Amino acid sequence: MKGILGRKVGMTQVFTESGKLIPVTVVSVEPNIVTQIKTKENDGYEAIQLGFDTKREKLATKASAGHTAKANTTPKRFFREIKGVDINEYTLGQEIKADIFTAGEVIDVTGTTKGKGFQGVIKRHGQSRGPMGHGSHYHRRPGSMGTMRPMRVFKGKKLPGHMGTLTVTIQNLEIVAVDVENNVILVKGNIPGPKKGLVIIKNAVKANGKVNETEALVNYVTESEVSDISTVESVEKEETTDETTKEEQ
Repeated sequence: MKGILGRKVGMTQVFTESGKLIPVTVVSVEPNIVTQIKTKENDGYEAIQLGFDTKREKLATKASAGHTAKANTTPKRFFREIKGVDINEYTLGQEIKADIFTAGEVIDVTGTTKGKGFQGVIKRHGQSRGPMGHGSHYHRRPGSMGTMRPMRVFKGKKLPGHMGTLTVTIQNLEIVAVDVENNVILVKGNIPGPKKGLVIIKNAVKANGKVNETEALVNYVTESEVSDISTVESVEKEETTDETTKEEQ
């Protein structure tokens, strides 16, 4: 098992050399720091704790700052554990970058869904509304509470309530590309959570170690970039011609 913490940036699309369009979610994964290594002797189980997203020391509590100081790193905003790893392969203070994953690797992504607030049964559970006219007084209410015999409402009854902010894991997603220079991972399809939300990327539980074949992506250059390149080249040519004329004189 391996994993890394990141932030959901948003969705876009990329093209392969064969012309196939792939919708992807961009995940920003700045280097994670191993802030703690848990062992069976001390904690009863084996896991590593990762720290993500550096924050100012002014905003960190003394306990959090002292915890990260043991790993010789700056205070972090998020801490999460990755279980099922070989703790002998990690050291305290070690950096984990995007290169632990490769293109085509199958992963599971965990995040917190968008919060919707207090919602009714139509939006929350997809129920149908009643007739809107002809004197009907039943429009968007939840309907019958059930039989009269138990004199109570059974547990699990679909009623209005708080919607969203649930921890959700989408399994068997595929990594399209890994950009180590910009600390970015492109994941095929959508992942849970809002933009700038924290996500955890792990290798897939049901398809552990599976790597799919991938096609090379097309790198497009925009018109503005082409014009910038052409202007730079023209300026360089003018400078070289000026230098040669001065030398000849």
